[in-house]
Amino acid sequence: MSALPICPAKCRARCNIRDSMKYASSLRKDGYELNNSIKKCIVAYEGKAEARHDHLDSWPSSSLQASQYLLGFHSSVHRFTLQTSEYRLTRAMPSSPHRRGLLLLPLLVAAAALWQPLPADAAAATCKAWLVQSIPTDMPHLRRVPGVLSTGDVLQWLSRNATESLDILAQYWQFLAQPNNPKSGDYGYSDSDMKRFGADEGHRVYKALENAADRKIKIRIVQHSGFAPDFDQESADLAAGRPNVQNVTLLFEKWWGSGVVHAKVWISDKKDVYIGSANNDWKSLTQVKELGIYFADCPQVAKAVEVYFQNLWSLSTLNSTTYTKVAWDKQWQVSRKVPCWSHFLQPKQRCRSPIPLSVDIPYTDGYPVLANPEMIDVPFETPGYKKSTQEHYLSYLSFAPPEVTFDKFQADEQGWVDTIKSVKIGGIVRMSTMDWLGQSQYATQTVYWPSLSSAISEVVFSKNATVRLLVAYWTHFIPNTEKYLKSLLYSNILCASSTYNHCGGKVEIKYYTVPGYNETGPALSQDGAATGNRYPGFTRVNHGKYAVSDARANIGTSNLIWDYFYTTAGVSFGTYNPSIVSQLQDVFDADWYSPYTVPVEPLEASASV
Repeated sequence: MSALPICPAKCRARCNIRDSMKYASSLRKDGYELNNSIKKCIVAYEGKAEARHDHLDSWPSSSLQASQYLLGFHSSVHRFTLQTSEYRLTRAMPSSPHRRGLLLLPLLVAAAALWQPLPADAAAATCKAWLVQSIPTDMPHLRRVPGVLSTGDVLQWLSRNATESLDILAQYWQFLAQPNNPKSGDYGYSDSDMKRFGADEGHRVYKALENAADRKIKIRIVQHSGFAPDFDQESADLAAGRPNVQNVTLLFEKWWGSGVVHAKVWISDKKDVYIGSANNDWKSLTQVKELGIYFADCPQVAKAVEVYFQNLWSLSTLNSTTYTKVAWDKQWQVSRKVPCWSHFLQPKQRCRSPIPLSVDIPYTDGYPVLANPEMIDVPFETPGYKKSTQEHYLSYLSFAPPEVTFDKFQADEQGWVDTIKSVKIGGIVRMSTMDWLGQSQYATQTVYWPSLSSAISEVVFSKNATVRLLVAYWTHFIPNTEKYLKSLLYSNILCASSTYNHCGGKVEIKYYTVPGYNETGPALSQDGAATGNRYPGFTRVNHGKYAVSDARANIGTSNLIWDYFYTTAGVSFGTYNPSIVSQLQDVFDADWYSPYTVPVEPLEASASV
C-alpha cells in the first residue's frame, strides 16, 4: 500500500473525486476504456486526496500520482491531450493484451512520461510570460518599468519566429501609415512628422507578416469589416495570391445585433501568444498607451485561445439568419438577438450548437458565475521580472460574448469581477481602462450594467479595500462617463454615512490625459487647409484594459462597458502568479503617480460649486 501526498489547498478542486469521475465518464463516451480498479483506488473528500493501489502490475507510485492528477486536471473540448514541448499524446492506440482493462492508454503513457526523467531540452522548455506595453512618444515624465517588452517588438517576433502557423484576431488594419489619403487621420503630415511619430514601427511589423506569408506560413485572420479608409485592405493584400493566407470577416451585428471583433490576439505555432489592447495599427505601437501579455513556449495557453479563435472562425462560415433568435434576456431585461444556442434562451428554444458548448447549469438563465471555472495549472517563468517563481500558481482565460465560451471557461465579465473581489482585507485594487460606463453603449435597448461598480462597492464596504481606477480622457471621451464615475465615488460617502458602518475602504478615480490628446486629427482638412493638429487622429490615449489586486491580475481586450462583455469579441488572461501581479502593479503605479493624471472631482464637491 502506498498513499499519495495530501493535495495542496489551492489544488483541492482538481483532486475532487466527483470531478474526476465526471471526466472519466466523458472519456468513456469518446471511446476510451477506464479500469474500475483505478476508480476504486481513488478516495477524495474535502481537500484530502488519497490513492491506493492493491495490484497494478509493476506501476510505480509516481505513475499513479500522475494518473490521478491527469484524471482531474484537464477536460478538453474534443479529446484528451497531454502536451509538452516535445510530446503530444492523444487518443489511445490499440491496447496491449497485458494492459487490457487498465486505464486508457494515453493516461498510461502520459503517466510513464511524467515518471521518467524528461530529456534535458524538454525539461528546459517552460512557459514564459512577459508584460508588454506601448508608450506614446513625448511622455518624458512617465517612469519606465524595467523588463516590460515593446508591443512592436513582440508582434515582429511572433511573425518572424513562426514556422508553421499564425492566427490573428483583429478589429481593423492600419500598420502602414496613410499621410496622403484625405480620408485618413494621418492626412497631411510630412515624412519627417511620420518618422517622429514612430510610424516606421508599423511598417516593420507588416513587413514581418509579409515575410511570414512568403515563407508559406499558414496564416488565418478573423477580423471586423474595418473602417474608412479601407482599414481591412492590408489583410486583403496579405491574402492576395497566397493560398496559405486566409482572412474572413465576422460581423457581430448579424449575430448579436451590435458589436465587433474587438479581441486583439496573435497565436504563433500554437505555442506563442499575444493578448492585449493593441490594435493592428501603427499608432497602437507608438502613439497609444497599450498593455498586453506575451507568452513564449506556452501551448497550455495557446491551445485554449485557439479553441476560441476556431469558434469565431466557425461563426464566419455560418448563415447568421439560420442560427439566431430573439431572446427575452431576463438578466438584463431586454429583448435582443442572440445565437440560437444561447443560454439566454429557454432550453426548449435552443438549437444544437455548431461550436463546442460551454457548461450548462440547470435551472438557471443566462451565464451565471461559475464556482469552479477552468484553470490553467502551469508554472510561468517571468524573465522580465527579477523574482523567480517556479511554483504553480493558477491562471485562467475568460472570453466574450458568453455564447462563444466553451467547456468550463468563464465569461469575460466574471474574470474582471472575480479579480476585484480577490483583494485582501485592507488591500488595493488597481484598474485601468479607456472607457467606463455603467450601461450599454450600442444596444438598441439601453442596458443598465452595475456588475463592476457593485463589485467595487462590495470590497470597499466589506473588505475596507481601496479601489483605484484610471479612465482615459481624450478627444473621443464618452460624455456621460463622468456621471457614472461620480456615482461610483459616492460609495465613499455611503461608506462613512453611519456610525453603524465599520467601513474603511475608499474609491479613488483619476483621468489619464496623454499630452496632446486635444490636438489630434489630420494635419490638413480634405480641402487642403491646415487644421493646427499636432498628432494623427485617434491617438494620444490610454487604451489598456486591466485590473490587478494584491493577489491576482486580469489583462484584457475589452472596454468596461456592457456591450464589450455581451455582444463583442474579447479575451482576458488572468493569473495569481505573484511576479506578474507585482509587475502589473508597478506599471499601474507608474501611470497613477505620473503628472499625466488628474483626480475626478467627487460628487459632493461638484454639487457645491
